[in-house]
Amino acid sequence: MFGAALVGVAVVAGLVWGLVRSGGGSGVTGTPEVVPEATDPLTAGQFSYEVVAGPTTATDCSANSYGDMVDWFADRPCERVVRGLYVTEEGEARALVSVVLVTMPDASLAQQLKAVTDTDGTGNINDLVRDGTASLPRAPVVARGQYHSEVEGQEVTIVETEFFDEHTDSELLHDISVDAAQLADHLRNG
Repeated sequence: MFGAALVGVAVVAGLVWGLVRSGGGSGVTGTPEVVPEATDPLTAGQFSYEVVAGPTTATDCSANSYGDMVDWFADRPCERVVRGLYVTEEGEARALVSVVLVTMPDASLAQQLKAVTDTDGTGNINDLVRDGTASLPRAPVVARGQYHSEVEGQEVTIVETEFFDEHTDSELLHDISVDAAQLADHLRNG
């Protein structure tokens, strides 16, 4: 009886030793898969942005536009418009950034929208200060600053940027407006 108990202990000890040597016995070997971290569009680019207002979402682009764009959207309704307002700082410069993400019914209409809004004097989609959604003391008029747009499939991203306190640096303002186009991801997921 005593001998059988010793054999049992030896078998159990052998099994435990085997599990320890094989890494826990899960049967999985190799390098664990690394899951990439999600990047935050507010900090992923050249500049970091702080949300001032939004995102706000609507389905009536005409009602959220001004100038010729009111009629343009009345004839070619969008599927969705998402608007956000951001601030970024670089040294002594502080800029207000309006980002608008418009989803059109198809890629052809998205290309048309980009072409029209890229044309001076046609109007645009209201930024959140212009339509009174956001109240920001001494806010610059972003429509008078730097403009940038991008189209990808059915989506058009429109960026308007202007400095606070009459700061001037056209190259920096251009860089901010191009960089801020990545904030479409914030609007898409916000």
